[in-house]
Amino acid sequence: MTDPPVRITEADERHAVLAFAGDLDARALGVLEELLLEPRLRKTGAWTLEMSGLEHIDLSCAYALLRTVTRTPEPVALTVRGARPAVQRTLRQAGLDTVAGFTK
Repeated sequence: MTDPPVRITEADERHAVLAFAGDLDARALGVLEELLLEPRLRKTGAWTLEMSGLEHIDLSCAYALLRTVTRTPEPVALTVRGARPAVQRTLRQAGLDTVAGFTK
């Protein structure tokens, strides 16, 4: 069994960290969408997307992230950390840069 491409590595009332690895493409979209519905994420006001292990993300997954963050009942402070240039490009194409800060 292979590890999922995204998982919650920590979550409390203030902050959650989602770690991404490998490829996040259309085949993984269902896994991503299910994880984004996790109740622990609804209880926190800030998310860090740790993407240093992510090789590739497709637009459908990037849009899923954007949809989730923009439709939460309470605002979420979003930080994308460690994304490779190609991953950053796709996230920006989806418009995630309008709701997230990017760090190394």
